[in-house]
Amino acid sequence: MKRLAALALAGLVVTTPSTVLAWGNTGHRIIGEAAVRALPSDLPAFVRTRQAARDVGELSREPDRSKGSGKLHGHDRDAAHFVDLDEEGKVLGGPPMLPLAATRADYETAMRAHKLDQWQGGYLPYAILDRYQQLTTDFAYWRVLKAAEANRKWSKNRAWFREDRIRREALILKTMGELSHFIADGSQPLHVTVHYNGWGDYSNPNGYSTAKLHGPFESELVQANVKPAAVWAKMTSPRSCACPIEQRVTDYLVATGKLAIPFYELEKAGGLAPGDPRGPAFATDRIAVGASELRDVIAEAWRASENSKVGWRPVAVKDVLAGKVDPYPALYGID
Repeated sequence: MKRLAALALAGLVVTTPSTVLAWGNTGHRIIGEAAVRALPSDLPAFVRTRQAARDVGELSREPDRSKGSGKLHGHDRDAAHFVDLDEEGKVLGGPPMLPLAATRADYETAMRAHKLDQWQGGYLPYAILDRYQQLTTDFAYWRVLKAAEANRKWSKNRAWFREDRIRREALILKTMGELSHFIADGSQPLHVTVHYNGWGDYSNPNGYSTAKLHGPFESELVQANVKPAAVWAKMTSPRSCACPIEQRVTDYLVATGKLAIPFYELEKAGGLAPGDPRGPAFATDRIAVGASELRDVIAEAWRASENSKVGWRPVAVKDVLAGKVDPYPALYGID
């Protein structure tokens, strides 16, 4: 992804853009599959199958596989994979990430006040929130279609309800894959720090490495050493935040960003050297955190979907589930 380094302690320093990716194919695939395998039983059966886990694991790679589609495509999307926080929690030394601006437009306004923009600093929290909200809506449509399909009063449109439910199930797996990708990015400390590929042009009294560590850590090291069973064993118990999703996402990213210095301390101590167990253990822990968070955010989206409205003119999911409103006009479209 194209990234510009930013504020050093002495002032604004712009470096040559460099290209770094997210977790490699192995890491993204493991996170998607492990999360789906661990989904709680109250979610629909179709998202809890072995095939669904494999599909989400593969689809989780799509935001990287689409790179190179064109200048416009890449310029808009590449910055979705990261947010460059400094040690004070500021984006490129400019505005603090917390509290999170309500929209990307508001975020851009805050960045421009510091002569920066979101394509320099990254907009990872918004990429996660966007996919969470889409998944919530996808689940809401699925709930309505499933209920309508089963309701005898609305049997004249049952065939359409069934067909649209099947279409929605495919969309849900796609959205889950995209959500998987960005939550996974958020578990990798080098995606949540200004020191994203070596310490960079910053004050460095501790002598942290300035080598390009990003790719070798998240790709080669992971592919050679991280095993799905080890990730599964490290996953945490399900956790509901009982808080706004914006808070959950930002808390998650801030916690990851705080591991940037421990990562460089690990590298300095030789922990990333071939054969040293500390690097694979660190990567396994972070991938397990990503899988655990993805599982829990998918579950949050499912539960939130019950309180949604769908279609035009909108109908409440709960009214359809209760058999009060035939959703066909709102779903098929009354223009």
